[in-house]
Formats: sequence, structure tokens, C-alpha cells
Amino acid sequence: METGRNSRILVVGGGSWATALIKILSQNVNSISWWMRDESAIEHLKLHSHNPKYLQSTEFDMENITISSDLNTLIDGAEIIIIAVPSAFVHATFKKITGEALHGKFIFSALKGMIPEMNVIPARYLHKNFGIPYSKIGIICGPCHAEEVAMERLSYLTVACSEISVANEMAKQLECRYIKASVSDDLFGTEFSAILKNVYALATGISAGLGYGDNFQAVLISNSIREIEKFIDALHPIHRDTKTSAYLGDLLVTAYSKFSRNRTFGFMIGKGYSVKAAQLEMNMVAEGYYAVKSLHAIKKEFEVDMPILDYVYNVLYARKSPKKGLHFLTEKLD
Repeated sequence: METGRNSRILVVGGGSWATALIKILSQNVNSISWWMRDESAIEHLKLHSHNPKYLQSTEFDMENITISSDLNTLIDGAEIIIIAVPSAFVHATFKKITGEALHGKFIFSALKGMIPEMNVIPARYLHKNFGIPYSKIGIICGPCHAEEVAMERLSYLTVACSEISVANEMAKQLECRYIKASVSDDLFGTEFSAILKNVYALATGISAGLGYGDNFQAVLISNSIREIEKFIDALHPIHRDTKTSAYLGDLLVTAYSKFSRNRTFGFMIGKGYSVKAAQLEMNMVAEGYYAVKSLHAIKKEFEVDMPILDYVYNVLYARKSPKKGLHFLTEKLD
């Protein structure tokens, strides 16, 4: 994989995380390609040099950015592709892309959810649908919020790939004055953990909305990391330390931060909003909502005991009472 200022990198997505990744990469790469579906946002960026909907204070040098809604053309000119659209829309975004178009390219997922059409993580989706070898598939995960990247606050990323040299090369492209990047070869564990943490952020948001305080939240989160560890050990049993930033750190920032969409969504549910009303009011995608249904099915298949995941599933999909359900959940935590 070629790295350095002349790398040919494409970022797919028009949201806050895609916008943050463009900002990070522009520190190290001379020319970047950026795919967006929204033509009006593309025209706004070309005229005013900032995304009109996300991280509006972040300005770009548009002379160094090729921006288009023609995904096929942008893929053709890229060596490295970073996918940063909401996971619920990935299949629709790539439905006209062939495996041949992606052959030989390195694909990094910056997603935080499951692909609902196939009930799989993004790495599995890319491998199964397009024939991309796992050695050319990676994940970029936190702990990191796009809003703090926009403010250039010191943030940490983790790049994971089964081929550690590929992870190292991608990490070099992401490091800059305010970004530090570490690497891992635990592609499946980090990807599942990045998805699961959103479900537990929903749980912390619901409990806060119901009036539970910091003392209970600490217990809830400590039990959450144990559930994450049980789940990923059942699916991919290798030696890993879930107390590191890619696992525990990512959980903590998503469960506690004011920038967390999933915590905000959960808080609204705890306050009495319906799922539809919360989605309409937020006008942003909370990945945990879509992920919990897929994760609940997988945990049943592997027979993993996960009472917090069960609670969130029952509230969001079985329409159980958040208050009554949490009362019963408290008896299962320690």
C-alpha cells in the first residue's frame, strides 16, 4: 500500500465523521477524493469550502479535494477507500459497485454498525460481497468524536487489520498534530466492539433519561465492557486486552460524551420519546438503534448471556417499558 503525500485516498460519506476524516487526511495527503450523495452539499463545498450540514466551522482547501457524487469514477482513481456512510446505507451506496472495481484496493471501514441486509459486520460484508481479502480490509475506530477533531483537540484512533503492516501504513496517514494512531491485528474484535459500544451508550442514555445518576452509570458501564468481552470472545476467541483504548476507551467516550448520538438517542427514549419521534428530532443516525437487532440475533445464536443488550433490544424493538425493564436489569448487575 502506497503511503505519503501522493497517496490516492477516497473517503465515502458526507456526514460528520467523513468530514472529520477529510480534515485529518488533508494534513498528510496532497490530493483527496470525496464522495457525497447530496448534490447541493457538493455545490456548497465547491463555493464556500465547508460542509453545510456537518462540522460547518471546518474549512477545506477545495483545490486539493476532488468531490463528486459519481462513486464509480472516484473508486477507479483511488488506491485506498475509507467508507464512512451510516452502516444502514452502505449496501444501497455500493449496490452498483462490482468486485472487479474494488479489486486490488485497500478498504477501511469507519463504520460503527452492522450491515442490516446481511446481518454482518462491515469487514464480513466487504469480503463476502466483493471478494476482498481480509488482508486488504481494515477498520478505523476510536475513541474519537468528529466534533473534537474539528476543534483540533488531541484525539486517539485505532487502525486494525489482520495484516499489521497495512494497519501501520494507514495509521501513518492519519497521524498529525492533534491525532495519535495505534494499530491492532484484531480486526473482528475491534469492529464488533465499535458496534457494541453504541448499544451500551443507548443504555446509559436511557438510564440518564430515567433519572439514574453517575453512581449507577459507573456500574452499568463496567458491566458493559464485560458483556463486550464475552461477546467477542465467543465469536473470535483470541488473546486481547479489552481495557485498551480501542475497546474500553471507545465505550467510555460514547457512553459519557455530550457529542454521542447514541447516548442522546437513549436519553430521549428514557424521557418518554417514541423511537420514531427521537429519530425525527435528532435528524442524525444513531447506529446503535440499527445494530441492536442484529447483535441480539447473533448473541442468541452463540448463546451469550448479555442482559444489558437484551434490555436495550426489549425497549427499542419489543416496546417494553424502559423504567420497568431497567428496574429488573439492576438486579442482574454487580
